Amino acid sequence: MLHEATTTNKTHLPSVGAMGVIRLWLLVVAALIFIMVLVGGATRLTDSGLSITEWLPILGAIPPLSEADWQAAFAKYQQIPEYERVNFGMSLTEFKFIYWWEWGHRLLGRLIGMAFLLPFLALWLTGRIPRPLMPKLVVIFILGGLQGLLGWYMVKSGLVDRVDVSQYRLAAHLGLAVLIYGYVLWVILDLGRARPETSKAGPNWQAYSALTLAGLIYGQIILGAFVAGMRAGLAHNTWPLMDGQWLPEGLLVMTPWWRNLFENALTVQFDHRILAYVICAWVVVHGWRVWRLSQSENLVRASALLLALAAYFQAVLGIWTLLAHVPIGLGLLHQAGALVLFSVAIWHVHAVLKGRHALP
Repeated sequence: MLHEATTTNKTHLPSVGAMGVIRLWLLVVAALIFIMVLVGGATRLTDSGLSITEWLPILGAIPPLSEADWQAAFAKYQQIPEYERVNFGMSLTEFKFIYWWEWGHRLLGRLIGMAFLLPFLALWLTGRIPRPLMPKLVVIFILGGLQGLLGWYMVKSGLVDRVDVSQYRLAAHLGLAVLIYGYVLWVILDLGRARPETSKAGPNWQAYSALTLAGLIYGQIILGAFVAGMRAGLAHNTWPLMDGQWLPEGLLVMTPWWRNLFENALTVQFDHRILAYVICAWVVVHGWRVWRLSQSENLVRASALLLALAAYFQAVLGIWTLLAHVPIGLGLLHQAGALVLFSVAIWHVHAVLKGRHALP
């Protein structure tokens, strides 16, 4: 009976080689999502997001191939408010520039879907996916499909009455992308790393503090989406004061008051700054307490230190981007820094919760 139970359990465990393949596959998916977020940022910064006015999940992968096709696509763009109020008189060459950015963004989304689905099917059909991992992979796939729908829902908000997409939908679109990215990283960190009963767990405050930091960083990314969606970074380009004031006038001019948090560009940028200060203060206090704790694992200490360094690098980068009036290069670097910071936060939380045995 014992032999049978042992044999049965072994059949549910993947081989070391299979786990390596799964880990590499998910790392590629995470890297593609990282690139996808940056391409999305470039699409936003180049005002390219509304250049394709239709959502064709399959046929849309084929770009215009002839002059007639380009003229037809341009004619559709000329019917939306952005062209009429912002880009009236745009040449076909200029239209092609913004079209390629949006087309590339959508093509990359399709590529991510195929990069996930095809290896998933191959690994599943060959029995290499361990049973406990299957629900997590299904969740990733479902979230990826929802992200595609949410992207089109966002684009639709700018095709009728607006000259740009809704900042609410933009924030939701970016937020879901970062959530998927973080979940994929977590699954990678968890692969084949069961925590033994002898593993030392850190104190509760350590876990709560690490989770709070990750939540604040995620919230800061969402705030950044509102800053981008309202072009709030193109005004008040001074630091540390906002146009000579610590508390600039006009923070709460809208009614009801909560609208200022999402629709007042001044307030949105102010909140983005304040949350950055909170995060920078928190990572120092958190890291100091982690390093003072004698029973802290080396991995926890190292990830806490890296988290603090990444937070301050990102803060400096954000200030530089603001003072430079958000050039495309710095804007994308700042967005990449946010993802790197979030990645380190996920790693740190995992190290705190799973102990030293969670990683090699």
